[in-house]
Amino acid sequence: MLNIIAGQLAPTTIPVPALTVDYLVVAGGGGGGDGTAREGGGGGAGGLRCTVTATGGGGSLESALSLTKSTNYTVTVGGGGAKGTSTTRGSNGGNSVFNTITSTGGGGGGAGNVSGQTTGANGGSGGGGTYSAQAGGTGTTNQGYAGAAGRSSGTLSGGGGGGAGAAGVVATDTQTPNGGAGVATSISGSSVSYAGGGGGGSETVNGGTGGTGGGGNGGTSGGASGTAGATNKGGGGGGQYNTAVGAAGGSGIIILRYPDYYTITFGGGVTGTESSPSGGYKRATITAATAGTVSWS
Repeated sequence: MLNIIAGQLAPTTIPVPALTVDYLVVAGGGGGGDGTAREGGGGGAGGLRCTVTATGGGGSLESALSLTKSTNYTVTVGGGGAKGTSTTRGSNGGNSVFNTITSTGGGGGGAGNVSGQTTGANGGSGGGGTYSAQAGGTGTTNQGYAGAAGRSSGTLSGGGGGGAGAAGVVATDTQTPNGGAGVATSISGSSVSYAGGGGGGSETVNGGTGGTGGGGNGGTSGGASGTAGATNKGGGGGGQYNTAVGAAGGSGIIILRYPDYYTITFGGGVTGTESSPSGGYKRATITAATAGTVSWS
């Protein structure tokens, strides 16, 4: 639109949109529990915090951040937790951070029969406990759910790791120890699930199935090894059966959505991409960063 000023045409001033940033921050998933002695628990999913569609742990949506251009903001993408060993439970995943927002790494799955290591670790979502009815770890409020306890009678199984959208599953004679479901969000422009829990190891033909959103499958008596949590999904690693060691958790991810007026800059050590404008937004996807920075211009 043009304005007439003193007989001349002058452009109308277009207001600059505020730099309001929506985010998805997913931490690394916990490693699955070892099965050298008995059935290990599934790793818990990384904690998930989000401002679009849904967030973790059944909480209310997070609030978008009001930021300032030409200012550096810290970003860290948590790595997946290491698989368990014959003497230790799976390791917790690493925390993911965007500015003031921290998502907690998933809890490791319990080790099969090691004193002090049989319970699932607490985390963003809790790791599953081992076969001998050992408790699963707790999740973090508004980030994820608890891991399940193992089962000590009938079908011996580790517990499923907790997911961002549901708790891990306790095995029964007819139910495998599945990992808890993740959470779907459309922040990227389409619906994608993240942060599923790892399945527990089981002496049945089928170990626990990983939760939707990148959870790894549990190992089985038939010899199938547990699988790792999905990279850049924050999935928990699968627990193992008997002689096999656990599977690692998957790394986390950060996705940022902001008005397409702005362009993001990734600092050193940050691996990220910026999308083309769509629907009035651009989106930055950050797949790796250790105390790196981003800024906008």
